[in-house]
Amino acid sequence: MSHLDTPLDADDLMTISERIAKLPAAEAEWVSLLLQELLRARAREAELLAGEATLRRETEAHSAELDDHLAQLALDTAEWLKTLWNVGYMGAGNFRADPRSNFPSIDLEDIRKSSLFARIRQGKHALPFAPPTRQGLPWHELLEGRAEQTHMVNAEVIRDEADLPIGAIIEGCAEWQVIDEDAEQQEFIVQYQGKGPRYRLLLMDTTARLHREPPSMTRKIHLQGHGGFHSYTLEWPEADDRKQFVPLRAATWARAESEAEHWLATTHPEMYGQVRFEVSEQ
Repeated sequence: MSHLDTPLDADDLMTISERIAKLPAAEAEWVSLLLQELLRARAREAELLAGEATLRRETEAHSAELDDHLAQLALDTAEWLKTLWNVGYMGAGNFRADPRSNFPSIDLEDIRKSSLFARIRQGKHALPFAPPTRQGLPWHELLEGRAEQTHMVNAEVIRDEADLPIGAIIEGCAEWQVIDEDAEQQEFIVQYQGKGPRYRLLLMDTTARLHREPPSMTRKIHLQGHGGFHSYTLEWPEADDRKQFVPLRAATWARAESEAEHWLATTHPEMYGQVRFEVSEQ
């Protein structure tokens, strides 16, 4: 590298300044102006380099954050599409293909209005079956809201020729099954598509009340501790009196209960919402 390729340091600039002072007045004036312009350019270059460094750091930090966001969005989208493909519901009653036949056509409005996608984005498990609908919209609140909540609904019970109840239409949804009837009290035990919690439906003159039935079964979740770490295992009785022990991916009781609910919804959807879990420490 030649001497001309090496930037002048502070000592070089000081030496030049001293030599300028020794020049004749006529020469010193214009050389001094040239030196001042060089110093201004050097200062401006330093400012630009500092600004570029700051911008680069900010851009890298933003890019890392954006990458994490996009990665999570991709995971959520994959979960959403997987549920659409396996279960077969868009979440608003407008699914355009049967499950596992033709992949659905999805546009921007589907993404914006899909409660399923919003649910996944909130970190909640996607149900392995479509929820009840209320006037054509998914009714997740009915499944997961407060158990003691009573919903005022429009409902009617459909009967066959022998006057036996064969189904119910609740809030415009005709896929409710009647499990039991108290004709004298105009009360019915209903369940959506034979899956999920059971509800007590009370018909009145102009409206009806829908109330979730409390869990009728209790199952144990075993808590084990090893070296300061906790693990949870669901104990599930089989039909042949054997017991199945299901490991739950959870570090807290709340997460263990959530994982157990999801396992139940996946493997025994007809019992989902009808089981109470209790902890058993070992």
